[in-house]
Amino acid sequence: MTLPSRHALVPFVSVDNMMKLVLHIGIEPMMVELADAIEADFRRWPEFDKTPRVASHSDIGVIELMPTSDGQQYGFKYVNGHPSNTRQGLQTVTAFGVLADVATGYPVLLSEMTILTALRTAATSAMAAKWLAPRDARVMAMIGNGAQAEFQALAMKAVCGIEEVRLYDIDPSATRKCAANLAGRGLRVVSCTTAEDAILGAQIITTCTADKQYATILTDNLVGGGVHINAVGGDCPGKTELHRDILLRAGIFVEYPPQTRIEGEIQQLAPDHPVTELWQVITGQTQGRTDATQVTLFDSVGFAIEDFSALRHIHRRLQGTRFFQDLDMIADPDDPRDLFGMICRAEAPASVA
Repeated sequence: MTLPSRHALVPFVSVDNMMKLVLHIGIEPMMVELADAIEADFRRWPEFDKTPRVASHSDIGVIELMPTSDGQQYGFKYVNGHPSNTRQGLQTVTAFGVLADVATGYPVLLSEMTILTALRTAATSAMAAKWLAPRDARVMAMIGNGAQAEFQALAMKAVCGIEEVRLYDIDPSATRKCAANLAGRGLRVVSCTTAEDAILGAQIITTCTADKQYATILTDNLVGGGVHINAVGGDCPGKTELHRDILLRAGIFVEYPPQTRIEGEIQQLAPDHPVTELWQVITGQTQGRTDATQVTLFDSVGFAIEDFSALRHIHRRLQGTRFFQDLDMIADPDDPRDLFGMICRAEAPASVA
C-alpha cells in the first residue's frame, strides 16, 4: 500500500452518492456482491481481531461502536438503535463508518452506513440462508415490514432464488408500504393479516421487528420442521423475538458467540448452550443443515467483520466513479513535527492583507 500524499484527501460517500452508487450497480447485483464479499471474509475469519461491540445503552435506545481489523486495514462503524425515533419521523438506525490503513493509521474512506448497513444486513441474512435453508426454498415470510424488509426480500431473491414473499406487520401501513415498494421487482408479494398466515408454506422465515423488549413474534407451535429462521431483530440485551422453545429444538448458528450470547435470541438460554459459528460451516469445518426436517436458526445480531467487508467493497467499487467527495480531514504539514507552524503559515496571508 502506498503512503498518503502530503495533502491527503479522504474519499467520503454521502447518502446521495451511496444511493447513486447502488443504483449504478443495481440493487440486486449489489446484494450479490456484498454477500460474496462478506462470505470471502468469513472464510478468513481467524485473521480478524474480534471483540463484542462497545455499547452505550439507555432506556430508549443504544449507541454502539463496532471495530475490527485484519492486520492490513482497520474499520469501525458508529451505529445507533432507537425504536421510538419513528414516532418523530426519524430513522430507527443510523450509521457511518471508517476504513483505515493499518500501516499509517490514515483513514482511506469515510462513508454513510445507514443505507449500507441495511444492504449488508440483508446480504448477510441471504448468505446464511444459502448455507442453511432448504435447497428448494422458494417462499419467504417477512415478519416486520419496516425499513429493513425490502432489502431482506430482494437479497433472498437475488442470492437464494426466493420467488414469493409473505408480509406481516402489526402496523398494516408498514405492510402496504413494503408491498408497494416490492411491486414489479419479480417477486410474488402476499400481504397477510397474521404471523400465522405469513409463515404458511414458507421455507424461510425472517423476523425483523424494532421494539426494544422481550417479545414473542413466533411461538413454538407456529414453526414446523424443515424451515430456516433468520432472527434479525433481536440485537441488544433485553430484545428478542422468538419463544425460547423454538431455540431449544433448533440448530443455532451465530456470528460471534461472545456478542450473540449478550444480544441475540440465545440470551434466553444457558451460557453453555451449544451453538455453531457460521464461518465454520462456510469453511467446511462443521456441518450446517443436517437433514430435511431440521429447524435451523441464524441468530443474527450483526458483527463488525460484516461492516468491514461492506466498507472494503464500497472502497473498491468507487474506483473510476464520481460517487464520492474528497475531504480535507487530515492535518498533514510539510514537516510532520511542525503542526503549529502550519497553522501560522495559514494565518500569514490574512495578516498581510
